[in-house]
This record gives sequence, structure tokens and C-alpha cells, in this order.
Amino acid sequence: MEDLKQDKITQALGRLGIQQLNAMQQAALEAGTARDMLLLSPTGSGKTLAFLLPLLPELQDTGRVQVLVVTPSRELALQIERVFRAMGTGLKVTCCYGGHPFQTEKRSLAQSPALLIGTPGRLLDHLERGDVDMRSVHTVILDEFDKSLEMKFVPEMKRLLEQMPGIRRRVLTSATAAIEIPEFVGLRRPLELSFLEDKPRGLKLFTVHSPEIDKLDTLYKLLGELQGEPALVFCNYRESVERVGDYLRQKQVEAVCFHGGLEQPEREQRLARLANGSTAVFLTTDLAARGLDIPEVRHVIHYHLPLNQEAFVHRNGRTARMHATGTAYLLLNPIESMPDYVPASLPEFFLPDKTRVPKPAAWETLLINKGKRDKLSRGDIVGFLCQKGGLAPEEVGRIDVFESCALVAVRRGCKKNLLARIRQEKIKNKQAKYS
Repeated sequence: MEDLKQDKITQALGRLGIQQLNAMQQAALEAGTARDMLLLSPTGSGKTLAFLLPLLPELQDTGRVQVLVVTPSRELALQIERVFRAMGTGLKVTCCYGGHPFQTEKRSLAQSPALLIGTPGRLLDHLERGDVDMRSVHTVILDEFDKSLEMKFVPEMKRLLEQMPGIRRRVLTSATAAIEIPEFVGLRRPLELSFLEDKPRGLKLFTVHSPEIDKLDTLYKLLGELQGEPALVFCNYRESVERVGDYLRQKQVEAVCFHGGLEQPEREQRLARLANGSTAVFLTTDLAARGLDIPEVRHVIHYHLPLNQEAFVHRNGRTARMHATGTAYLLLNPIESMPDYVPASLPEFFLPDKTRVPKPAAWETLLINKGKRDKLSRGDIVGFLCQKGGLAPEEVGRIDVFESCALVAVRRGCKKNLLARIRQEKIKNKQAKYS
């Protein structure tokens, strides 16, 4: 029996292309599923895999919901769904979140999934409408629980848990230890696994002084010094994100804007452009500070000072993860002072008198207006671009296939000629638009 359990885990890791777990994931796997667990680890350290792997031997094709994962954001819910599907278990998974057609989710829930993932409000809507039966749920995972508390999801989570009398195990994950766990969660002698650090070991912090109150020119000069290495630029408001984005585009700098005012499909596609390496500048609110599947970046820039210490920690946590190194910059104008939560006497990063033009990313994104609903696969796209587009395999990077479109990273400098070659070509016998 133990060999069979291990086989399921080994096969899943093989499908994911993972040869070795990190220390946190290994500890969670060795802990098993006998006890409640509090898993503390920085954002982006692989908690999704840590809580899913031990469950694989227990999930069965019973036609009942067995595990519920509650997340504070739709992006995080979708990330967990992607990881589980990539494991290739053959078991049904359903993801429920706001901004997604309610009826589509209801139809999917007509046949109960083994794993149900979703945001608190949407899950509660389905439960109270009778779309899903959660009486057979034995494990509940409250992922990024600290963020759920911050976003005031306590009433919804409490009502959800009250409808699941068969819960045997609870798992809470958090990117901070500074949380009070409400009584309704029902944690019983939890095993606590903490992999938090006050500051990433490989993180360097600098101040950058702007001579003007408006820091746009200083940001442009700083980006020139980074020479195309990816950077997350944090602003406190979505309007500021768009304003900075407009300025950079006027300066011929390719930048992607990301915030809560975007529709879900657009948010997913913009995240894909960061993940595939086709943008070196990702402008965002604190929405991207945690809870999203964002790749390692070399630089974090605080265009606006964080509103509190927690935001400062989570923003910086986007770089220098685990054993990597990274740099965070705080931009200060003449009337701003250093917040109390920032370490005293930070070194200053001096910008040279001569401004360097920021280098573009090494990749560009090709947009194809066909996707999953057209049965388009990554293999179809690679074959098409190499055969019809004349690209070498190494000139094709990451491919993300969405419901109605696909985004493909191609080596910078290839796209113009590629478009000329494929503009009239069909992909998988379908006429498509390429841009």
C-alpha cells in the first residue's frame, strides 16, 4: 500500500517535471495527513505543491467532493487548479470564483469533483443554492489565510465550514506568522511548519532619491541601470499604475500594467507576459505582492512607499526567494521620509549623470486568437511555428493557452518576419489572426 501511495506522488512529480522538492515541500510531505497543519512560508515558495502532494494517495474517484481549497483570490484559485491538472491524476477538479460564468460552474458541479477550489463568496453562493454537496469533504485547506482575514472573508469562511460536518483535517497556509486564528476554524493541536525569515537572505535594499516630487524620470533612469533584468514596480493605486505605464510607453519602454480594475482574462494574459519573459517592467498594485503565481524577478521597485510593514515584506518577497538573490529599491522624493518599518541607514543607489536607455526583454509575445475551445495545444503551436513560421525550436519560448487565445514567447527580433510568413496560414486547419 505504501508503495502505491509513493507511486502516485512520484508520477505526479514526473509529470510536473520536478526532480527535487524544496525543504518546505519535503517537510509537508513527510508530515502526512494525520494532523491539522499550519504551514508558514513566503509567497512564491511552493506551498501549493506542499499541500496537494500528500493528498494524492487519499483522493478517490467517488463522485463526491473530498477536499476543499479556499483562496482569497481568483488568480490563486486558478493557479492551484493548473498545478493539480498538471499532476495528471485523472480526477475531476472544479474551480469557482467571481468574474467567471456562474452557470458554467454550476454545470461542472452537477458531477461532483474530487477537489473543489474557490473563493469564499462564490463557494458559498453555490453551497446555499444547492449546487454542491460538501458533506463528504474530509480535508479543508485555507490557503493564504492571512490574506483572507485581511480581505474580511471571515463571515463567508465561517458559514462554509459550518456546512461540512465531516471535516477530519484542516490546513492553513500563511505568508506571515502575525495572525490570530479564529475559533471557528477549529484547528486541533496543529503541526506548525515555519519557513519564514524576517528578510530574504539574498536581498539587498537601497534607497533611490528623486530630485523632483514626481518620480517618473528617476524611475526611467533606474530602469536603464537594470539593463533589461525583470522588475516589479509597485504603486499604491491603480490610477498610478496606468499613469506610470503611459509615461514609460511614451519613452518607448515596454511595460505591462496590472491591477484589480482589469477583467480576469486580461489579468491572466498580462501575468503570462511576465512569466514568458516578454516584459522587463511589470507595473502593479499590491495585488501582485502575494497570492499569485509570479516567477522570480531580480528587482523590486517601490515607486510608492508601502502603506505598512506587511506590504513592504510581501513586496520584497517577490525577489531573493529561497537561495536566489535580488534587489529592492525605495524611491524617495524630497518631501518623503523613511518609514519606521524600513531598516535604518539603508545605502543609497546613485544614478549616473548620463541616462541609459532601458533594454527591452529578450522575448516578445505572439498573440493567436485561438485557444482551448478550438482544441489548440502547445504541441500544435510549436509545430506550426517551426514548420510554417520557419522558427528554430530554441526561438520558441513559453506557451500559455487560454480559453479563447494563446500567448507565445518568441525570441526578440523574430516576430516581424514570423508574422509575414504566417499571416495567411491556418493553424490546425483553422483560420486565425496573429499579432
